[in-house]
Amino acid sequence: MDENRRAVVVVGAGIIGVAIAFELQRRGRQVTLVDKGEPGEGASFGNMASIALDFAASSGPSTWAKIPGWLLDPEGPVWLRPSYALKMLPWFLRFVAAGRPSRLREIEDAGMSLSRHALGDFRTMLDAIGALDLMTEEGCLAIYETESEFAGDRGHIELMRRHGFEHKVLSGTEIRDYEPALSLKIAKAVLLPDNKSIRDPYQLVLKLVDAAKALGVTFTSGAVQTVERQANGAVSVLLEGGRRLEANDVVLAAGVHTRFIASVLGEPIPLETERGYHTQIMKPGIAMRYSIIWPHRAFMVTPTAGGIRVGGNVELAGLDAPPDFRRPRILVRHAQRALPGLQVEDAKDWMGHRPALPDTIPIISPSSRIPGVWYATGHGHLGLTFSATTARLMADMMTGVTPEVDMTPFRINRY
Repeated sequence: MDENRRAVVVVGAGIIGVAIAFELQRRGRQVTLVDKGEPGEGASFGNMASIALDFAASSGPSTWAKIPGWLLDPEGPVWLRPSYALKMLPWFLRFVAAGRPSRLREIEDAGMSLSRHALGDFRTMLDAIGALDLMTEEGCLAIYETESEFAGDRGHIELMRRHGFEHKVLSGTEIRDYEPALSLKIAKAVLLPDNKSIRDPYQLVLKLVDAAKALGVTFTSGAVQTVERQANGAVSVLLEGGRRLEANDVVLAAGVHTRFIASVLGEPIPLETERGYHTQIMKPGIAMRYSIIWPHRAFMVTPTAGGIRVGGNVELAGLDAPPDFRRPRILVRHAQRALPGLQVEDAKDWMGHRPALPDTIPIISPSSRIPGVWYATGHGHLGLTFSATTARLMADMMTGVTPEVDMTPFRINRY
């Protein structure tokens, strides 16, 4: 292999893997993108189309206090299938440990270090593929039905203030001035002007793939079984059926499926699936200017993909359990409470797998065991948000450029 044209295999054709493939090809690498399915058909197909800069750690004392109520509430924001509870226990213990006050501030600062660059990096990526029009210029409204709900989210608002993220607190008729479709029952809202939306996240992946292919990226379909280091220093990706792809470097960006390859390589990572649902409504009966998020109920409504998408919540049930499409119907009922005019016609439900780590922040790291192997996974609810930044940081590390972000918190062997 020509060392001046180092070959890279990127495993995983969701938004993270495709963004990395595009950025590495731009920097002179020869990239092969591999996935067992078609690009963008996993979690990247059904995300909530949000560039969400207001990072928040999932664990912490306030979360711990809410968990028993959530688990007992059939319409709550977190649902654990009883049959999966024992398998979740090791992950859950790490989740609790990540919420210790001594650790929480470190996690928040690490997440915000990515958020500070996310919007600028995303715009740069869109500009590079000629798709700036895919991002809206409207922001997001966080909504609160009661003053107590608003008070319960003050810690999150203070985190944004501490890191210099612009926001504006709204109340009364001012809320409806921004979003007339919202119910009069919404007592408070916080405008997040830099939390943009994508007009169609699946189309974004396809445009990025087309741009990457135009630069010379090749795509191949196949299920990855393992990665092996060769005596000559190359790294081989072994696919089902015996095919091999040889490269100088391999990037593992296959979402929650990355955990299986990592385990075979001797560096297991506590990666779980937070199953998320959405309902895409093509005849909603209302028009929305802003996306909205209701923190207390843990769901979001976004105008995207030609309609309005309602989604969120967390279901803990593993990879193999069938979808429970009662979950998105609950979300739609909550959405109609916030948006009384919302109609549900020409609608379709969807379920996907978010790759979640117990400390909320992703792994963006070289392997701790095998030279030439790299990881980009565990972005949870923020895969779209952090995709362009992850691509830039990964390409920096792989091409010998010192990243402007401290990468220590994102190392694979931090557990």
